[in-house]
Amino acid sequence: MKILVVGGFLGSGKTSTIIRLGKEFSEAGQKVAVIVNEIGEVGLDGDVISKYGLDMTELTSGCICCSLKVNMKTTLTLLNKDYNPDIILIEPTGIAFPQIIKNEVDLMDLKDTTVQPLVTLIDGSRFKQLMKEAKNFAMRQIIDAEILCINKIDLIDEIRIPILETSVQQLNPKAKVLLLTTAKEDEHWYEFVNLAMGDVPSQHGRHELRTTSPETQVIDEATGKPVEATLDSIEASGIASYATEYLLDGRIAADSAQTVAEDIMKDIKAKVMELSPEFVGHIKLFIESDSNTVKTNLTAFDQDITMEVIDTVTGDTPRLKVLSAVSSIDHDKLVNIVNETISGTLTGRNISFKHSEPHAHAHPKPIDLINNN
Repeated sequence: MKILVVGGFLGSGKTSTIIRLGKEFSEAGQKVAVIVNEIGEVGLDGDVISKYGLDMTELTSGCICCSLKVNMKTTLTLLNKDYNPDIILIEPTGIAFPQIIKNEVDLMDLKDTTVQPLVTLIDGSRFKQLMKEAKNFAMRQIIDAEILCINKIDLIDEIRIPILETSVQQLNPKAKVLLLTTAKEDEHWYEFVNLAMGDVPSQHGRHELRTTSPETQVIDEATGKPVEATLDSIEASGIASYATEYLLDGRIAADSAQTVAEDIMKDIKAKVMELSPEFVGHIKLFIESDSNTVKTNLTAFDQDITMEVIDTVTGDTPRLKVLSAVSSIDHDKLVNIVNETISGTLTGRNISFKHSEPHAHAHPKPIDLINNN
């Protein structure tokens, strides 16, 4: 069994990468399981991934590396015993320190298990803004990686790509730097799959767990002290986050779901920018219609809202879920923005709903495996 941890800051493309990896290996006859860690008590990525037919378990209520070590061990043990996957893909929340997660998995010493090199995705289309808004945290993720993928290169001017490669390599000279886009299948994708999941090239040697050396310490510019990876990563990120769910009373048409999703996202973006004009993070929403699921994403103040329609059968009670994680904003204000925007939009369109507010101290089950095969 191979275990791969795919980390990266919020909105770096982890879910899309995990989905594509999972589908590719599943189609090749491999048994693939996915573990998704979400911030907050309401998970969203897990629902999206399961809609693609992958088997998954979802951990919520915090960050794997700082509060869910016991559940992670239990989950991996039960997955291995009951499902016996060939590959486990782990997607940490974007405000986790992935190296700690990888270290914890290594220390479990699971039988017949190989932990693959640690992958960190970097959204190349907003690298400059990320280093401005969340520099210390982003640096911690970058220097811990063994494979660094500059993602979304299809959104970057070609002339900027070599500059980004050089900058990223200088931040972590020990890592293998790759270019990546999940928008198409090309030589970059094949190189990533081969390095992340195949045998590591001999010239790079065996990937050992690394500890932060003095020359690669991240220094907090405000205090002059090193940023320690043992800190609570959610606090260290400086990101306010909130996730919640609304239950819709009756099914709505597919075109209406798209309009509702777009209107909500536009309003949330505008209101967030009033308080944090140059925010980075990730705001994502999905809403179930009568025939499909609409998923929307936004990763920064200067990025467009993207939309994806997933053909899938929805449950008896359609849901609207949102996960928001934004830099430089007060948590309570973010909560108010999200809830007032959603309830106002649904009410204005005469869509009846029930707000399923998460419990502040809810704890996830050790494992909740969803079988879709």
